[in-house]
Amino acid sequence: MNSTYDDGFALPLPITQAARDTAQRFAREQPTPAKSDQVRLNTLAVSVVNDYLQLMSIATDLAGSDSWNPLLRICADVADLALPGVGRLECRPLRAGLSACPVPPEVWEERVGYVVVQIADSLQEAQILGYVPEVAIDALPLDRLRPPEELLDHLYALRSVPVTQATTPARVNLSQWLQGMVDAGWQTIDWLLNQPELAPAYAFRSTDMLPFRDLATGIRRLKLLHLGGRPGEMTTVLIVDIQPETEAADTIEIRLQLHPISQPQLPAGVQLVILDATGTVFLDAQSRAQDSYIQLQLTGSPGEPFTVQISFGATQTIEEFVI
Repeated sequence: MNSTYDDGFALPLPITQAARDTAQRFAREQPTPAKSDQVRLNTLAVSVVNDYLQLMSIATDLAGSDSWNPLLRICADVADLALPGVGRLECRPLRAGLSACPVPPEVWEERVGYVVVQIADSLQEAQILGYVPEVAIDALPLDRLRPPEELLDHLYALRSVPVTQATTPARVNLSQWLQGMVDAGWQTIDWLLNQPELAPAYAFRSTDMLPFRDLATGIRRLKLLHLGGRPGEMTTVLIVDIQPETEAADTIEIRLQLHPISQPQLPAGVQLVILDATGTVFLDAQSRAQDSYIQLQLTGSPGEPFTVQISFGATQTIEEFVI
């Protein structure tokens, strides 16, 4: 394959017919040609890395990956591979001839590493060019990549780290949202409604979604989350509204809502909990049968941390915030 990148440690691998068939099937589900091409390449990159890691006796879980979730494939640019006991490895595809690999901001967090996979135009073969443990730019220069062999050492080392330590999320700074600096992975309501296969009228075109005050002075963002085991089992969206308090300049009002996406109502027993800085439960809500959403509201001052914990059965998702 022709490429501007050649430092001698690229690992050539074939792309199996099964991987091409899966990539084509996923691509046909997409609403536009551009999205189809994106999903096709993402699927091939994940498949190549999956085959390589299995060959090296590293356990993988394709079905548990966001890239294998039809809903998340449509609404996000994800190419992750779930590794049991380790975390999510992002497998970014690259066309030949480029000197930098695009990495969308929505995958800058909650990853244990980023592998760059160059895909041949024929879709018959690929090269694993290398990896980096973290990314915070939307175009990763190829000369920053580490050899593929070091990826194995990196993943083996993570096996000995408790998952809770390896996946602790960074705190989202809500005060910065009011200044126009929104963290990666958080989207607007319009973004969700503009996804052709989503647009869930039952949750997002109702009076439930009207702002609790004039949102012109505040901001609203959302993040897709999956609960209940595998990603396709129940997809939800956490919505965060923030407003400066009118009567106190140094106080911010915060409202959190949890809505279902993959089904019309939340099942009974979904918990939305806010913990204070000491880990003590400050507020909590639990869904009943047929609830269309649950919500909590609080106020606080800049610099105050809190934790949002969302639980359903044995599944738990944690989001860390600071006002």
